[in-house]
Amino acid sequence: MPASIALVVLFAFQAAPQPNPAEQGLKALNDKQYQAAADDFTRAVAADPKDYSLHFNLALAYSLLGKDAEAVPEYQKTLELKPGLYQAELNLGISLLREKRAADAVAVLTDAAAQKATEYRPHYYVADALMQAGEFAKAELAFTAALALDPKSPDAELGLAHALVKEQKLDDAAAHFKKAAELNANYRDDLLELGSLYEAAKKPEQAMAIYQQFPENPGAQERLGVLLLAAGKPADAIPCLQIAVAKSPTDANRAALAEAFLKSNQPEKALPVVEKILETTPNDFQIRMLYGRIIRDQRKFPEAAAQFELATKLKPDAPQAWSELAGVLVMAENYPAALAALDRVAALNAEKPGHIFLRAIVLDRMRDLKPALAAYQRFLSMSHGEFPNQEFQARQRAKILEREINR
Repeated sequence: MPASIALVVLFAFQAAPQPNPAEQGLKALNDKQYQAAADDFTRAVAADPKDYSLHFNLALAYSLLGKDAEAVPEYQKTLELKPGLYQAELNLGISLLREKRAADAVAVLTDAAAQKATEYRPHYYVADALMQAGEFAKAELAFTAALALDPKSPDAELGLAHALVKEQKLDDAAAHFKKAAELNANYRDDLLELGSLYEAAKKPEQAMAIYQQFPENPGAQERLGVLLLAAGKPADAIPCLQIAVAKSPTDANRAALAEAFLKSNQPEKALPVVEKILETTPNDFQIRMLYGRIIRDQRKFPEAAAQFELATKLKPDAPQAWSELAGVLVMAENYPAALAALDRVAALNAEKPGHIFLRAIVLDRMRDLKPALAAYQRFLSMSHGEFPNQEFQARQRAKILEREINR
């Protein structure tokens, strides 16, 4: 009795059917076990390489795994065995697009679209392929055709907008950027791209109108503030730039805010903003110069001189730093140091009439009479009526110095 039981069990085990890899693959696909599906269909294809459906399902598994490089040859083999299979053409085109092979995708997707003349999806992908292939005029027509099939597609609206931008049709593109945002709120941020395109096209009014729609976006508010500054509206720029600095502080938006305060005659508010920038970027030449000018305008001449001196160390060959340093040193009545700064301006071949006039004043106050007289005379020979107040002063001092020298 025990022996007969053993024989029955053995027979049952030997007679059990072997698993079918194609069926297992289909089950794995349904269960979203894509790697298992790929493994199963690989075995199925090895067993029956002429079955186009096995190649298609293997390609599909690769696609779902994001392995488009492996999917492409399997879709191509599918079409070799079953030419014109719509779903294989569509999927092949999509995989080619993901592989950045847009030119290869155009033909296969065009054929797929021809098979489904009333379906939106293949026509959209044709347009996308043409766009990626740089065929912008054709892409415009294809996106328009896709929209005729699905007028509520934000993807096609945005694609058409980008095609029109590439064709230098910004005003036409704007309507489609806006339509995409109307159709789907997730596309609203793409309007910021439109704003930047308006900026690049030197259309600040249109750009500002876009940025005004994003009061909570620090980047948009920064750009709005910068454009308002450029338009001569610093007071209007301040609240925009304050939002940008509060939400996403950068040296750039802080510098713009400081500039807005200065141009609105609020240097006391600009000063702490500039100081904050210098905490993180102490070697920023332009900000150091700005800081010095703010302090200078507050008539803190020795402190301003210290800032301009730091600037000269950052850029020893920058004439504007030496010029500013000379000016505040004169106001601080540090004449020898001012003269040395003016000598550096001269050494840089950057002397202008204003520098010569300032040299004359320094020498005059140092009672170095003959060089002072020569500097006044040189200034008068260079100014050509451009500086009437200084010219009047120079003539009067020259007469006085001549009398003193000739006594």
